[in-house]
Amino acid sequence: MDTHTQLISLLKEMIAIPSLSGAEGNLLVDDLVHACKELGFDEVHIDRYGSLTATMRGTGKGPHLLLDGHIDTVGVEDQAAWKHDPYQADIEDGLLYGRGASDMKGALAAMLVATSTYSKQTSHRFGGTISVSCTVCEECFEGISARLVTQRIQPDIVIVGEATECKLAIGQRGRAEIVVETYGKSCHSSNPEKGINAALHMLHLLPYLEQIEIPQHPILGKGIMVLTDLISYPYPGRSVLPNRCRATFDRRLLCGETQHSILATLQEAIGIAKQHEPMLEAKAFLAEGSMRCYTGEEISAVRFFPAWLMDSNHPVVATGQKALREAGLSDELSHYSFCTNASHFCAEAGIPTLGFGPSYEALAHIADEHISLDQLGLAYRGYLSLLSHFCP
Repeated sequence: MDTHTQLISLLKEMIAIPSLSGAEGNLLVDDLVHACKELGFDEVHIDRYGSLTATMRGTGKGPHLLLDGHIDTVGVEDQAAWKHDPYQADIEDGLLYGRGASDMKGALAAMLVATSTYSKQTSHRFGGTISVSCTVCEECFEGISARLVTQRIQPDIVIVGEATECKLAIGQRGRAEIVVETYGKSCHSSNPEKGINAALHMLHLLPYLEQIEIPQHPILGKGIMVLTDLISYPYPGRSVLPNRCRATFDRRLLCGETQHSILATLQEAIGIAKQHEPMLEAKAFLAEGSMRCYTGEEISAVRFFPAWLMDSNHPVVATGQKALREAGLSDELSHYSFCTNASHFCAEAGIPTLGFGPSYEALAHIADEHISLDQLGLAYRGYLSLLSHFCP
């Protein structure tokens, strides 16, 4: 079987198995274990969260290079909106359709096949170690399951395979989920003067939160804080004043922003609002979340995933650019607008990290999600060249 056929076949197998966050196994993971053994990987490890890491060891000395992707996908909310069955992996006009095709089973298939090909081409006589991580729960907790991968294999360099249009990404904005709550006193709504309406307090506070100055970055762009959810308690209110109101904000982070720094700006805004409404009681905090992995293990985290940016002059960036040029690809530097596992690898763990993957960010999570077979082929070629330059 030629590598193009092998690549398409593996991707179609992966798409055919639904893998929502927390439900990635056992079918998909079992299928990948079998595929990795067929591809000749030296070791396949599944950690307690259920992430799979396949490893190929060279005979020479060199760095441990990690190619990272996630196997979980978002769901299919409205299958009637799809022209193509989300799990049939139909190919039409050079596009392969299916949930996860672009985000990001296509990149993972290319990573696995490229690593196998490189090992065969060199007869295992390359320098260092190459691992491919297939992480779980990324759609809910960017970088959290990846922590176990780092702890176990301690990579020297990471390449994240999220979509970059086969350009080299050297950074991304981070993400935080911020909660602001206002508090009041419940009473029967026929006598509102006997209570304190927490919803009205929120309406008073929101304009002050909207006035918070959000920083900008010359490369990563503008940090964002947008209101995504607003609810009062008790809900639904039946002839009762709410004693609590909760607003949730999506905050896109820039380099250097910390949990403390972003919350401090909200507390300052709350303080200003209280000067005009002394009865206002409010607080801001970061949301926390948890979910059960398919292994039965619980994954949980504060919803704060930091930004990262590599220096464009860093040797790892230069090597990545050289590898792509020599593969006939663009060496243009780019960055992600969304959040990835690199929030852990680069921002938390301090590992030199690049992004390189097929397809386009805008194709993630949509009806009729798809990947161009041309992009898939370019990514395969790019990964082969990156492997040969980082692990010669």
